[in-house]
Amino acid sequence: MKLHPNELWICYDSRNDLHKKTKAFAQSVCNHISETDLSKNKLTKTRWRELLNMLNLPPKKLMNKAKPEYQEKFAGHDYDDDAWLDILGKHTDLLKAPIAVKNNRAVLCERPKDVFKVA
Repeated sequence: MKLHPNELWICYDSRNDLHKKTKAFAQSVCNHISETDLSKNKLTKTRWRELLNMLNLPPKKLMNKAKPEYQEKFAGHDYDDDAWLDILGKHTDLLKAPIAVKNNRAVLCERPKDVFKVA
């Protein structure tokens, strides 16, 4: 993922209040922000893989298991990583938290202030 050294990229869902708060924090700590709003744009599997490598997490760890949709459709299933990537790509509203990236470091921002970890 190529970004300018002073640029912070945030991947979030504008339909989610936690995600919007995290984006607001990101804007307060960095002048150069790029963003991908998952409610309007999808990420490719390749981009998801890049993020997961930077986060050092499996795809399932990005899922919000408390959401009813997750419980109804995916709980109790043993999918491989590729299948979880497909699910993430189609059900971006299940992303647990926004992802912030700066200088090839990524953080899953489970709390809005987590964005400071890369800023």
